[in-house]
Amino acid sequence: MRIGYFPGCSLHATAREFDESLRAVAAGLGIELDEVEDWACCGASSAHVTSHLLSVALPARTLALASAQKLDRVLAPCAACYNRLASARHALSRDATLATRVAEILGRPIDTSVGVVSIAQLFSEVVGLIRDKTTAPLKDLRVACYYGCLLVRPPEVCGFDDAEAPISLEQIVTATGATPVAWSMALECCGGGFSLSRTGSVVRLGRVILGSARAAGAQAILVACPMCHSNLDFRQRAMAERDRADEPMPILFASQLVGLALGLDPEALGLNRHFVSPAPLVTRLRAPAPVPEQRRQA
Repeated sequence: MRIGYFPGCSLHATAREFDESLRAVAAGLGIELDEVEDWACCGASSAHVTSHLLSVALPARTLALASAQKLDRVLAPCAACYNRLASARHALSRDATLATRVAEILGRPIDTSVGVVSIAQLFSEVVGLIRDKTTAPLKDLRVACYYGCLLVRPPEVCGFDDAEAPISLEQIVTATGATPVAWSMALECCGGGFSLSRTGSVVRLGRVILGSARAAGAQAILVACPMCHSNLDFRQRAMAERDRADEPMPILFASQLVGLALGLDPEALGLNRHFVSPAPLVTRLRAPAPVPEQRRQA
């Protein structure tokens, strides 16, 4: 399988582990990631709150470049990038006047035939392959799947999963041998771009999300958004100041979870880059199974 790849700004900087793990997993699954040449920022989140025209033109340029590169679909792993590219495609396909204006700005024709795919959708399409390629099943691992605000919303733009009761991430978790937990915060906001301007609100929201995951019996939270990962991973020390009894909880990108199930090296998956180290969890998952008493006696 060959698919266009739009890493976006975060995967080249603060979320390098997302890019590293995705490339490693893609190689393990036989998926060719063809990076869109000369891509630029999608505009999330500053452009769409500043100028609607700019918020459409920026991702439209990437889609036009993908079309020129003969790519039928583009994978945008970051949930915010995915939402901006998919939203721009949706707007341009339904507003001829907007499409004409954006084409004038870009100096190139608009092509809305290029599909935009999230990591949840891509992995759902190859979930059988993930199951078949799993060499280190993550049994006994309980995972809270966190979709956040942008991965399956709005439904008229995303469409690949139920916007109110999504199951794509749970299916991926199950394919790795882990168990998805039922919990109440899968679609709630982590605070997103307020991480710096309203840090207190982000810490409060994150504390509630982590508390819900713990109450459901989760040992890790699965995400597909660099901002969600940053807010839930980096902010845990601040969240724990009120209640120091809580153990830190690893926050894993979907590609990292799949990579662990494929038996890939944790460092190749960027797991060493997290603030809350997943090392104890990985050590437990990869510990040899205990030998039964009868076999030891024999």
